[in-house]
Amino acid sequence: MSDHKGHGQALPDDETLMADLGRFLDELDPPPEDLVQRVQFALELENLDVEVARWERLDELAGVRSTATGTITFTVSDLTVMINLTKIGKVHRIDGWLAPAGEYEVEVRVADEGTFATTTDEGGRFVLDRVPCGTTQILVHLGSGPHRRTVVTPTVVL
Repeated sequence: MSDHKGHGQALPDDETLMADLGRFLDELDPPPEDLVQRVQFALELENLDVEVARWERLDELAGVRSTATGTITFTVSDLTVMINLTKIGKVHRIDGWLAPAGEYEVEVRVADEGTFATTTDEGGRFVLDRVPCGTTQILVHLGSGPHRRTVVTPTVVL
């Protein structure tokens, strides 16, 4: 910085300022304890050819952390995924609807817990009971053969 002295005190150099700022941020806003786990979870899909849906609507959910129940809607160009989360003890029930309606393969990935799979009915509805808490993503597989594509939702922490 500068060698000027203001009010009789030397100004700290850049390295000291940056170190102090780093300590200040670590104390007031530390990174989440599970940050590394979340990044690793997201990177597991790195080699898949997926389309990422975007958040459309959140009801009663704060950020990406679920408190108990709520509805989330995700969209991508030609697909809407709506899920309703219901906390039952230490697990969740996920009721979902896909539009346009049709039979699709649905996977729910939960970090450190595995994958829970089902198929929608003709109306695009699916239910998964006993989904454990944790960092979660939903994958929807559309079509088959060379026209098969996968849509993945943003991560939700149940």
